[in-house]
Amino acid sequence: MEDEEGFREFVRARLPRLSRAAYLLAGGHAQAEDLIQAALIKTATHWSKVSRAGDPEAYVRKILYHEHVRSWRRRRFLEHTTASVPENAAVSGDETGRAELRVVLEQALAKLTKRQRAVVVLRYFEDLSEVETAQVMRTSVGTVKSQTSHALGRLRVLAPELEDVMEVWS
Repeated sequence: MEDEEGFREFVRARLPRLSRAAYLLAGGHAQAEDLIQAALIKTATHWSKVSRAGDPEAYVRKILYHEHVRSWRRRRFLEHTTASVPENAAVSGDETGRAELRVVLEQALAKLTKRQRAVVVLRYFEDLSEVETAQVMRTSVGTVKSQTSHALGRLRVLAPELEDVMEVWS
């Protein structure tokens, strides 16, 4: 591979952020690792072209999203319901409250459609604009807006304890 050290530097610098995005898209560590691995393999094979284009992180992010959708198309998972609603997590500064809130968020994200989850992750966790999100998802800005609206509405129903977090997003 041409410029192998440049690729290694990129991975070292961006892996934590890309891993977080993959985890939020996939909903689990193993699935996120698979997404990251697939994205980095594809990136490595085209590294010289990708690095010359100037924004390798956007390229990898796009691959993450497309690999995520591809896996969803291969195998569709059924939504799993639970017998009880989780208790409200404290939004306070304590570690336990934050951990509980993180679990509630992960469970709620898992119940969104793949497209809705992708929009939420790209918009609110990756801080992409509507236009950038539309480019990554290869869709229109209007679709991003409607999917965001549907996703936030569904999150409000699935996890009302996230209302304080979602106020910041709206």
